Amino acid sequence: MIALSLAEIAEVVGGQTHDIPDPSALVTGPVVRDSREVEPGSLFVAFAGERVDGHDFAAAVVEAGAAAVLGSRPVGVPAIVVTDVQAALGALARHVVRKLGTTLVALTGSAGKTSTKDLIAQVLRRKAPTVFTPGSLNNEIGLPLTALSATEETRFLVLEMGARGIGHIKYLTDLTPPKVGLVLNVGTAHIGEFGGREQIAQAKGELVEALPPASEGGAAILNADDPLVRAMASRTKAKVLLFGESGEADVRAENVTLNDAGQPVFRLHTPSGASDVTMRLYGEHHVSNALAAAAVAHELGMSADEIATALSEAGSLSRWRMEVTERPDGVTVVNDAYNANPESMRAALRALAAMGKGRRTWAVLGKMAELGDESLAEHDAVGRLAVRLNVGKLVAVGGREASWLQLGAYNEGSWGEESVHVSDAQAAVDLLRSQLRPGDVVLVKASRSVGLESVAQALLDGGNEGEVAAR
Repeated sequence: MIALSLAEIAEVVGGQTHDIPDPSALVTGPVVRDSREVEPGSLFVAFAGERVDGHDFAAAVVEAGAAAVLGSRPVGVPAIVVTDVQAALGALARHVVRKLGTTLVALTGSAGKTSTKDLIAQVLRRKAPTVFTPGSLNNEIGLPLTALSATEETRFLVLEMGARGIGHIKYLTDLTPPKVGLVLNVGTAHIGEFGGREQIAQAKGELVEALPPASEGGAAILNADDPLVRAMASRTKAKVLLFGESGEADVRAENVTLNDAGQPVFRLHTPSGASDVTMRLYGEHHVSNALAAAAVAHELGMSADEIATALSEAGSLSRWRMEVTERPDGVTVVNDAYNANPESMRAALRALAAMGKGRRTWAVLGKMAELGDESLAEHDAVGRLAVRLNVGKLVAVGGREASWLQLGAYNEGSWGEESVHVSDAQAAVDLLRSQLRPGDVVLVKASRSVGLESVAQALLDGGNEGEVAAR
């Protein structure tokens, strides 16, 4: 973070200083909420959670070099005390962002946010210093912490914004007002919480409503291929730039193919020219993500050749998202277990089919959470798609939702040993270890709560029985 005095921070967040001998002392290190991340000069943010209370670590973090604690009660060491720690953290982020004047890029969508954010960051940092959301820290705590990691050298700040209800994105944009806003898609992720795709669109569109007008440099980057996203053009006064496969898109891809490894190859077209891209990521769904990143980069002044080169060199920065590893025996493990929704499940299965040409393929799938009344139909549809794509074997892992996955496969014609339902991750590992052959390709994917990344890891490290359950 930029250097601020404890007195200035207290004023910004509306807090009271306690046990601070020198209010002019500067916070010169990062703002953190994890005591293990404290560095000399840090500001430690103490949240009182259900199981862990950050205030209990106050003495330890100051001893480790923290300048002070931001908390909700005095702790016997230098502290700034506020009534609402989350609100104070947000106020501090808003103050720092305004003071820096960096170009802020925000993005949201039902699927592909993190992968696209990583692509945008890798493209933009070829042009200038860029700070971006680590992993999926896209909520009311993770977002301000990311913003506070920007410095005077930061030219671009790329922030992923998540939403679980109306008003969430508006809250985040109030903390960190964006200049460029990107909406990827409106799908069925969290549809059980929102109640329908129209409600999801209403929430996601809060991002473009927060943009400054075109006369002040505001730009809305919208998916031309998603009608609910494209309709958001009427909700903003910012300049609108469309990306997608549509002929009306300002940034589009032509001659899209997948190479033998399942990596996208295409011709990128932007208003400033065209150039060829061969991606290092896996799956055709990354073409849309790449076009979104290209549209942002074009708006911020990069040429088609610069963008294409950066996209061709970009890799995966976040764990368990189409993370491809080949074992010494030739078995390829695709760990896409960070999260799952119907759109990302379909994309991952199509990527598996492309990667597995001439090889035996396995889809180890689990529950997709938060689908509400659509859950049965969506799990059934994924099971059916696995059969239509000729996936060699579907392994459905877990309880009721996994049985629906297998039922869909069965109803689509998988009557033999092409699909199997197992109770848990360890059972899946035991099955795979007994049946995998050199050259097989294994996709592992489910919602984060299922924890199927342990299956992928067990296949790669050859761990002992019981190790998966322990993880």
